[in-house]
Amino acid sequence: MGRLSRVQVFGEVLFDHFPDGRQVLGGAPFNVAWHLAAFGAAPRFISAVGADAAGAQIRATMTAWGLATADLQTDPAHPTGAVQVSLHAGEPRYDIVPDCAYDYVRVPEDMISGGVLYHGTLARRGPVSAATLDALKGSGPDVIFLDVNLRDPWWSLDQTRELVTDADWVKLNRDELMQLSDAATTEQADATIALAQQFLERHALSGLIVTLGAAGAFAVMPNAAPVTVMPTAALEVVDTVGAGDAFAAVVVLGLMRGWSVTMMLERAQAFAARIVGQRGATSLDRALYDLPWFSDSQPS
Repeated sequence: MGRLSRVQVFGEVLFDHFPDGRQVLGGAPFNVAWHLAAFGAAPRFISAVGADAAGAQIRATMTAWGLATADLQTDPAHPTGAVQVSLHAGEPRYDIVPDCAYDYVRVPEDMISGGVLYHGTLARRGPVSAATLDALKGSGPDVIFLDVNLRDPWWSLDQTRELVTDADWVKLNRDELMQLSDAATTEQADATIALAQQFLERHALSGLIVTLGAAGAFAVMPNAAPVTVMPTAALEVVDTVGAGDAFAAVVVLGLMRGWSVTMMLERAQAFAARIVGQRGATSLDRALYDLPWFSDSQPS
């Protein structure tokens, strides 16, 4: 497949609300779109916010960053997405507020075909957004990229497996692979790769990427040897929030630009390493995106 000129990102945008009053902008699809915009990919971000102060703030922040807002809908009947973060015995718990604007994303008036369609699992929890995602998948993207994020209680095994089968490329972590495979947890690399290859074949995928946290990541493809990447030994970890989203953004970029799988994973790992070295999933610092291969990510 040659270079793909367009990418659509469908899913949630929300604020994490912390006990100390902090509000942090996020949502996996939003984070991916944020990074893709910085890399010059001009993503079409399809989501919805409420007619409230949080929605206005999101729209203004996107505009300032250069992330197009044409497909950020406003739903006057539902609030902007929110996650209430609480601490229990020092450990954070996340209450993903239901019935938010991103559960009511309508089908865009101008449907486009081709390119990459990225989506996750959370934003199809409501029937309106689920129908919109089905319409986007039916519009004829060249590649459907599913970024699995299993968030209790907003997922089911059968539904998630259906999403996997619909996709071409899938990214998930080791625990999610175990859950979707009904397999016992294993830390053995060979067993995990074998399970991933079975998963790839069962769902007829073009590619499957499994992230392993501090142990890096690997990809399996049909009729090809697995590709493995490892973090640098001297990696300084400040905050792991958003590392998976950063990884996914570069993988999507690689699919658009026609990079080899080895190049795609190495560059994704390098960018994720930059994200874990800072506080938060995104940054306003353009220097974060100043990587040796930045020019390769620009459209020709």
